[in-house]
Amino acid sequence: MNKAVVLLSGGLDSATTAAIAIAEGYQVIALSFRYGQRHYKELEAAKKIAEALGIQEHFVIDVSLSQWGGSSLTDESIDIPQDGIEPDIIPSTYVPGRNTVFIAIALSLAEAKNAQAIYLGINAVDYSGYPDCRPEYLQAYQQLANLSSKAGIEGNTPQLIAPLVKDSKADIVRRALKLNVPIADTWSCYQGEEIPCGLCDSCRIRDRALLEVGRVDLTSAVFLNSNCQ
Repeated sequence: MNKAVVLLSGGLDSATTAAIAIAEGYQVIALSFRYGQRHYKELEAAKKIAEALGIQEHFVIDVSLSQWGGSSLTDESIDIPQDGIEPDIIPSTYVPGRNTVFIAIALSLAEAKNAQAIYLGINAVDYSGYPDCRPEYLQAYQQLANLSSKAGIEGNTPQLIAPLVKDSKADIVRRALKLNVPIADTWSCYQGEEIPCGLCDSCRIRDRALLEVGRVDLTSAVFLNSNCQ
């Protein structure tokens, strides 16, 4: 069976991506990161998702991007924005270099494990303006991967696959439901609290998509309360 490394953050997108890789016949190796994120609860979610999907290998790597801050996700002195997405503005939740670092490590793991693909849950439609979630970013990184490894020189570079990159968040929810992804176990909130805040960009995008597909039961408690008043 061909192998694929899946970047599994614990969120809805990455969980759905893992389920897609499995449905496409890959033996999945999950890779998660403890990078100093304030919403560390996503790692608990990643563990639950890996178990639910029957993933046997799951690596959790320490890469402390919080040492130099630069993002409200890694620096608690910076407030998480709660006023909604502003068009053409990259929000403070952008973590400098995060995907670039994560994919580099995924390429190392894939080459060591002889994996043929790396699946990424990045999305360029309903997202918060991150530059490293765009198709052109992924295309450029694939070129780098082709040049930067023994596997690449031999013509066996793992392919970077982003099955959700052009999907709306509602489309992602529909895929998740079809693939029996345990949506209730995923964690998308940027806040590091016990329950989703319902106000950060990630919560807003997720809740809006769940409402669109008729799964209000899976939205955040804050979202439900605010819409019942």
